[in-house]
Amino acid sequence: MAKVKITLEGYKCERCGHEWVPRDISQEPKVCPKCKSPYWNTKRRRVTMSVGAS
Repeated sequence: MAKVKITLEGYKCERCGHEWVPRDISQEPKVCPKCKSPYWNTKRRRVTMSVGAS
């Protein structure tokens, strides 16, 4: 029996890095199945907090 590479398309969460293949490829997921973030396809913004001069 010969070995064959199979390539599937899936999604990757920009928040937690989870990768998955959805059951229904025709619909884009609403949330990440691992972290449940609705912003799975948006990169996290860096927020810098300034320390008060008190």
